[in-house]
Amino acid sequence: MRPQIAAANWKMNLTLPQAEALLDALLATSRTTAPHQQVILAMPFPYLPLAISRTAGQSHISIAAQNCHHKPSGAYTGEVSAPMLASLGITHILIGHSERREYFLEDDVLLAAKLDIALEHGLTPVFCCGEPLRVREAGTHDAFVATQLRNSLFHLPPERLAGLLIAYEPIWAIGTGRTATAEQAQEMHAGLRSVIARHAGDTLAATIPILYGGSVKGSNAGELFSKPDVDGGLVGGASLDAVDFGRIVGALKQA
Repeated sequence: MRPQIAAANWKMNLTLPQAEALLDALLATSRTTAPHQQVILAMPFPYLPLAISRTAGQSHISIAAQNCHHKPSGAYTGEVSAPMLASLGITHILIGHSERREYFLEDDVLLAAKLDIALEHGLTPVFCCGEPLRVREAGTHDAFVATQLRNSLFHLPPERLAGLLIAYEPIWAIGTGRTATAEQAQEMHAGLRSVIARHAGDTLAATIPILYGGSVKGSNAGELFSKPDVDGGLVGGASLDAVDFGRIVGALKQA
């Protein structure tokens, strides 16, 4: 079975005491996970060392950064590099989240460079893709998301593509309370696998985990995750609630 993953994205939330309290609550409510299940916690830069320390010995929990610069070092005041993150013990990194694309104008070329630097330094990218409402309403969402994959991922050889995760996020469902139906999520995830298969072969397409992101909650996670091509979720708001996020972890496929 492909890895089944509950990934939390705290975004720009929480003070240090709140982050400590949430980590403690998550660990206190931590469920026993199967070998194929994993929890990833993506949080703001200041809290990464804290999270690494608090989750030491928790083999099913990995810590992720939310972003990195596309250069390994240099005169880029205020930025954080992939080598810095790797030196902390970070294992994963979000790349291409819709908020980075929209608010910071990150395009496919820049995201490809970020993928390269992350992989070069041993970080596992969680590559985010997805369409805005206007594209969904126009019925061109399949082509739109396929183009995101081709432009940012397909310069990589198959063995490098195998070292990342994909998160499909319908932008119209992020933080809006709207959620793609389980059927819509399955349709898009299956479509992404077919795009990957045409580029890198059926074996890779069948083994790469694809997560759904977009108003995932404890109340809808089970239905979403039950679909054959949905391998868990990238969770925003609900990841700030330890109990609700615990329910999401518990909804991952068991076998």
